[in-house]
Amino acid sequence: MPSTPTSATSSAQRSRARAASGGGKRVRFRGLGPIRFKLPGRPSWRRIVLLGLLGLIVLFVIWSVAGYFALSSGVGDANKRLDKRSRAALSKQNGLLLSHATDILVLGTDNAPVGGRTGDNHSDSIMLVRADPSHHRIAYLSIPRDIVVSIPGVGNAKINFAMQSGGVPLAIRTVRDLTGLPIHHVIEVNFSQFKGLIDALGGITVDVPDAVRSNRFDCPYKTATRCQQWQGWRFRKGSQHMNGAQALVYSRIRENLLNPRESTDFFRASRQQAVIQATLSKFTSFGTLLGAPFNAGSWVKPITTDLSTSQLMQLGWVKFRSSTSNALHCRLGADLGGGGTGSPSEDNPLTIAMFLGRSAPQLPTTTFGPGCARGRQLP
Repeated sequence: MPSTPTSATSSAQRSRARAASGGGKRVRFRGLGPIRFKLPGRPSWRRIVLLGLLGLIVLFVIWSVAGYFALSSGVGDANKRLDKRSRAALSKQNGLLLSHATDILVLGTDNAPVGGRTGDNHSDSIMLVRADPSHHRIAYLSIPRDIVVSIPGVGNAKINFAMQSGGVPLAIRTVRDLTGLPIHHVIEVNFSQFKGLIDALGGITVDVPDAVRSNRFDCPYKTATRCQQWQGWRFRKGSQHMNGAQALVYSRIRENLLNPRESTDFFRASRQQAVIQATLSKFTSFGTLLGAPFNAGSWVKPITTDLSTSQLMQLGWVKFRSSTSNALHCRLGADLGGGGTGSPSEDNPLTIAMFLGRSAPQLPTTTFGPGCARGRQLP
């Protein structure tokens, strides 16, 4: 006889009661089985290459940021050393150094407390550097320190006197009037502090046009007897690596005993400019920038400039992309021979046209004449 709904309900209630009290049949749970661990397979070579490239990119970014901040700290100090009057004398540049031709005035001074140079604020070396990104070229224009020009507010005098009488602002105005070129930026280099910079850069490579033996200035020996026996500083002809001390000595040589023709301030200034050019090249090289996180703060100690960190890096990129064989090395000429008046050469405007890339470079035809050379420094 079929069960009634009431009896069925009672049976279900009794079953739930037994389950709640722990009675009834036991419930068995099936285990998960043995646990197995599977070791990861060997990554594909594509993944290895991708991870390696990613790691290099991250390292490069970190290194670049560290180098930028290290360089920025030193450049900030160099910017503070340039007064407002000097900044006001500069011509405003529209656009970036990466895309616009830029003229930079480089002034070298040497007021070390030796040889009567203390308090001397003449610009021993005067040079225009033109960064020309459209032609992938760097051009250098050397200006003889003894060339006689019209200095605003002073009159006719040697051009290096502009620095002595009116500082960097007057030097900027005088060079602008002489060349007719806008001066967008300025770098003042103190040779007495140059040794540390060159050593921090790991030395520089200078092309010495002729063998040099100097007189006995700045003797490296302690006794007068040993200095009398010493034959002076010597530099062989050709390209050679120099540390800071050697480069400083080379830039200060006034007398070449092996070639009396080179025993003038004209050739001393050309040696200084060769050292500055080599230093600028090393300063803006890719290898130097790799060491920026460790040394950048010390690179700009002997420098006063308006160039910002970003602009210096742009200049470095233009230099990196330019060809050494395409570089222009030019100089203005003047009547600087024995009994010369120092008056500028009539061919200087033609040399400025060469410097701007508007005319083919032509070598100087006389010892103190103007001219340009492509890919090598002038003697």
